Amino acid sequence: QVQLVESGGQLAQAGDSLKLSCAASGRTFTNYFMSWFRQVPGKEREFVAGISWSVGNTDYADSVRGRFTISRDNAKNMVYLQMNDLKPDDTATYYCAAQSIYREIVREERRYNNWGQGTQVTVSS
Repeated sequence: QVQLVESGGQLAQAGDSLKLSCAASGRTFTNYFMSWFRQVPGKEREFVAGISWSVGNTDYADSVRGRFTISRDNAKNMVYLQMNDLKPDDTATYYCAAQSIYREIVREERRYNNWGQGTQVTVSS
C-alpha cells in the first residue's frame, strides 16, 4: 500500500489558478500510475487527470484538458495538479489516487486501491 496526502485546495475565484499537491509514501513508486479524481456531493467520483510514473504519459478528462496539467517529481514522490482558468464547475473535493495493477492510465475509480483523504477546491463566480 501507498499512503497519499493531498494539499493545496482553497477558495478561489473564476479565472484563478491553483496547484494541488499529493505526497506519496510507503511502497516504491516507480510502478504506480497516479491520478486525480474529483467529487461533488451526490455525484460519483470522476476522473480528472492521470500520469504514468516512469514514462510521463498523461491523460485528461475533456472538461479540464487545456486548463489543467498533471505532473510528478519522482525524486520527491510528489504528484501535482496545476489548475488554470478555474470555473465554478471545478468546485469539488479533489482526490489523489494510485494503482499498480493496470499498466496504463485508467479512468475507472474502482481500479484504484490507494486514495488520499481529499482536498476541497471551491471556485466562486
